[in-house]
Amino acid sequence: MLMIGISAALLLILHSSFAQSDELEFNLDVKAAAIALPKIFKPGVDLSGRGFHEENTWPQGAAAKVTLDTWQQDIGFSGIYRLQYNLWEINELAKDKELQQKLLSSYESIIKDINDSQGILILDIFSTPAGLGKVLDKKSSPWDLRAFKALVKQTIQYLSCEKKYNVWYEVWSAPDVDDFYLGREQEYLNLYRAVAEAVGELKKEYKVHIPVGGPSTSWWFQNIEGNTIITPERSLIYELIRFCARFRLPLDFVSWHGYSTDPKIEKELTRYNKTGVALIRDWLTYFHLNRETPLIVDEWNYDSGANILAQRHERSNICASYILSRLKNMYESGLDYQVYFSLEDFHGNKEGVSRNVGLFWFDQQDPQGKRGAKSTYNIFRMLSLLGKDMLGPSLKSSDGFVDMLATKSEDYLALLIYNYSDPEIAMNYISRNIASLNDAERKIIVRLIKSRKLDKLIRRELEPASFRLTKKLKSVLKKAQELNDQAVRFANSERSAKINIKNLNGDYLRQIYTIDSTCALNCDFVPAEEKTVNIAGAYLEGLVLKPYSVNLLVFKKKPPESATPPLEAVGASSAVVQEVKDGREKSLPEHKE
Repeated sequence: MLMIGISAALLLILHSSFAQSDELEFNLDVKAAAIALPKIFKPGVDLSGRGFHEENTWPQGAAAKVTLDTWQQDIGFSGIYRLQYNLWEINELAKDKELQQKLLSSYESIIKDINDSQGILILDIFSTPAGLGKVLDKKSSPWDLRAFKALVKQTIQYLSCEKKYNVWYEVWSAPDVDDFYLGREQEYLNLYRAVAEAVGELKKEYKVHIPVGGPSTSWWFQNIEGNTIITPERSLIYELIRFCARFRLPLDFVSWHGYSTDPKIEKELTRYNKTGVALIRDWLTYFHLNRETPLIVDEWNYDSGANILAQRHERSNICASYILSRLKNMYESGLDYQVYFSLEDFHGNKEGVSRNVGLFWFDQQDPQGKRGAKSTYNIFRMLSLLGKDMLGPSLKSSDGFVDMLATKSEDYLALLIYNYSDPEIAMNYISRNIASLNDAERKIIVRLIKSRKLDKLIRRELEPASFRLTKKLKSVLKKAQELNDQAVRFANSERSAKINIKNLNGDYLRQIYTIDSTCALNCDFVPAEEKTVNIAGAYLEGLVLKPYSVNLLVFKKKPPESATPPLEAVGASSAVVQEVKDGREKSLPEHKE
């Protein structure tokens, strides 16, 4: 228990006294029990990066080893991670068994590091080996499923059955996107079946649990032909759940991607008046599968559609504040896990893909040399400093821009306060509610977008009253206007916050770590402020929250100073005692009787 004067855990009761003003007040009362920190707040990342390496025995899609080593040293691998397992790349070295074995050993070294740290690894199986594809493309679905199954089974047998690594096998990535998969829906389902049957056979033979899942689509509601949230029942996730139920195949987790600037995207409503997470759980129940099957957003980042964004590099404090806001909303939506994409940027690879999605950047002209961390990396270092329990598990902020996550461990309290203003908040709000509108209302929204009048409505250059709209649609547009007004204001103004902690007693080392616009690249991870505070029953902390900032407030209980006996008590001469007191002697001579 946290030694803060009473044995009860902290219950965080958070409210905004002035819900949409610059002034905020947070109240923490030491009263009730906490819960174990949800796994969604554990640091986790897709280990991809660069997209090329001069050494062909290192996975070409993985981040550089020096970057992996940095993460392991600073944060460790106790969370959930994802590694792209490129079957085509491995098969290309088949004629040189020594080189191929070195490449496989490189993959295994990463897997072993994560397992040694008690972490979870999602191994994403993708890319059809040459000769197995229906077309001459590594993105093709395989034409010989028996050969593909045998190849995958051999890999799973070695990693999960012989080496006994804790690996979750994910079948492909973004199979609904032509850039990653060439095939029809049924071909993907048959591909999944081949892997799932291989897993089932190995489970029966070795008596071990081997998780397998997917489909890792580009959005939870997408399918291979393209789809929208209006018809989520056409999604590949729905079809995979139904397919697994029909053929009694294992489905140990369901995964998808979620790139957005909207931190509340997981709270997007469907026409069933449910979120995607709630609807997927209903599908699992309907087809007699486990409703509590882990749901994972296995790729996500701050994304407005461009491959290169300043908000992910020289202004990465924006992305940093977004990460924490998104995580809080992921937790509230009921997601089980998340894997941020990615550890490193991508530049200069054979595919010509350049994306600055990484937590680390590197010099394109000297890819093996100059590199560094963005402020987004420090967010994950902050997450690694959270306590083992979360305070106020049902906490919901009424502000919408500033919020707090409070945690504790024994003799330790950590509070994360973030300030994120969604630059596309109005459009994102409309998108989150588009499925709740009827067909006629949605058509009106489309017409407003095409005529460019929707932007004018949001900026109050036009008013909803000037259009023939339903009451519900007017309400949605009015709310979008209000949110836009607030977002514009808060994106450029500081917020003041007071944090009141009651029933807290003792001496603490108080530290504040800060991420804001003053440092976006290569920032040292050290406290911006540090001092000892004596707390007798109550404590008040005042913070100025800059736009797009994150503050980690840490209280470490200081142990009572041990009573040191006077030097005379150990038999030293009065002369030696005086020299020690004067600082002229650093140690006592050996005492002789």
